[in-house]
Amino acid sequence: MPEKEQARAKNMTETLLRLWHYLRKQKYYLLFVAFFTAISAFLMLLGPYLIGKSIDDYVIPQDYHGLVKLCFLLLTVYIGSSVFSWLQMHTMAAISQYTVRDMREDIFAKIQKLPIAYFDKTPHGELMSRTTNDMETVSTTLNQSLAQFMNSILTLIGVVTFMLIMNVWLTLISLIIIPLVIFTTKNIAKFTRKHFRNQQKELGDLNSYIEETISGQKVIQVYRREERALVDFQTKNKALQDVSKHAQIFAGVMGPSMNFINHLSFIFIAAIGGWMGVKGFITVGVIVAFLNYSKQFSRPINELANQFNMLQSAIAGAERIFEVMDEEEEDKEVDSLPAMPNIQKELTFENVAFSYHAEEPVLDNISFTAKKGQTIALVGPTGAGKSTIIHLLTRFYDVTKGAIQIDGVDIRDYDRHSVRQKMGMVLQDTFLFKGSIMENIRYGRLEATDEEVKEAARLANAATFIEKLPKQYDTNLTANGANISQGQRQLLAIARAILVNPNLLILDEATSSIDTRTEQAVQSAMNRLLKGRTSFVIAHRLSTIRKADMILVIKDGRIFERGNHQELMEKRGFYYELQTNSGMKNDVI
Repeated sequence: MPEKEQARAKNMTETLLRLWHYLRKQKYYLLFVAFFTAISAFLMLLGPYLIGKSIDDYVIPQDYHGLVKLCFLLLTVYIGSSVFSWLQMHTMAAISQYTVRDMREDIFAKIQKLPIAYFDKTPHGELMSRTTNDMETVSTTLNQSLAQFMNSILTLIGVVTFMLIMNVWLTLISLIIIPLVIFTTKNIAKFTRKHFRNQQKELGDLNSYIEETISGQKVIQVYRREERALVDFQTKNKALQDVSKHAQIFAGVMGPSMNFINHLSFIFIAAIGGWMGVKGFITVGVIVAFLNYSKQFSRPINELANQFNMLQSAIAGAERIFEVMDEEEEDKEVDSLPAMPNIQKELTFENVAFSYHAEEPVLDNISFTAKKGQTIALVGPTGAGKSTIIHLLTRFYDVTKGAIQIDGVDIRDYDRHSVRQKMGMVLQDTFLFKGSIMENIRYGRLEATDEEVKEAARLANAATFIEKLPKQYDTNLTANGANISQGQRQLLAIARAILVNPNLLILDEATSSIDTRTEQAVQSAMNRLLKGRTSFVIAHRLSTIRKADMILVIKDGRIFERGNHQELMEKRGFYYELQTNSGMKNDVI
């Protein structure tokens, strides 16, 4: 990951072009900003010119009446400049929010298209940091810096124009500082870009750790690891502090450096201008105007230097956002592949092998056939590969070798979304969304009526506890259903699967968090759900799998034994040992 960031960070032009792709959608607003900025800058630059004219035409000749009129004109000019400056800032705020809104929508849409493999390898906190902190950095820079950048450029052009109108030679002398400014900015920027990039990376690591510890707070407290968590946080926080300090130090060097150069320029112009005034080449008013313009000239240069520092931080954040957008999506098959039909005869695993990493095989030579309507149970020790078989079936991952076929057709020849549309899943780690119980059960089939939702809840034996709640089906759940028990969460997940009415059913430890008494009540509903459907069940409870048509015993990524419960018990092999060694012969294996 660091190598990738460093490589992309060198391509500042590409990142700016991609940002421009979003900005240009607001081209009409940008034209207004350019107009308001130009008027504001022109009026602001008109001030020093009028001050110089007032000295030569009214102060030295002592024309107080003319001086009063010019002062009112100056007041009007500066008020007008402020009004147009406010309009420019107001419009720019709208542009930045519209732009970042589009970027947020794009990155969220991209996240929906990423394969499960991406989320398996990417810490959730890191992804959150990119979609929030990095996005906010880009938003702030667009809001504060883009308009200032335009203003600074127009001010520089305007200053040079007014100075050329008044005196060409003194203008050329004033421009001597530009090469020095470019040299200083370029060399400081080499360091700031690197440190701002590291700052964003460390911030992502810290957010990832915070998200992890908040999610696992119960485990931390049960195992009394609060102090260790604090130490780890302090280490990561210190790392962020160090890189942020270096970033801000180098960024802070820019301002004083520019001020020093500007003061030198002011002194130089004052000396040369004074000499030219004494010799009679220019008037006192021109000298005063030039000194004012030298300040006006230095101000946008300072702003450009400071904005360049902000730009480095924004580019680092934008690069991290675009890295997510550039991740490889799941296959775009919707328009090119047909939808998968219902299973008519059988589902077949044919010599399937799979590796998450090339050097670490997880499954090897998995072959079996599940007839339509059969229940296939997968048992075996932790890490044997049971869940991986399910991941391949749902096409969260695709097989490395071999094929999974529906009625003789490889499922890779069907649209991935249609494959999942035929499936219903109840996982061990039940996930519920923030919202009502009704909405959570309806999640897999949005067109279902309220009565259908309630019927699914009754079949899953979830209605018993739901109807005891004050708001029943309108009860709002917190994130991941934290305000109900784990067993109740799994009952809702089972109800969700029942409502979907899938052709292929997957139960991954679906009753692991339900007590034995509740399970007995649920089992009859589960039997009705399994009837007529091809089903895959991962479970340790004997009562869940003993009626399976075929039990596959998975060990070290291979099918070690196969058969129904009675056949496997009579063999007195590995399956028999799993059951007898559990100490709960009639319940758990």
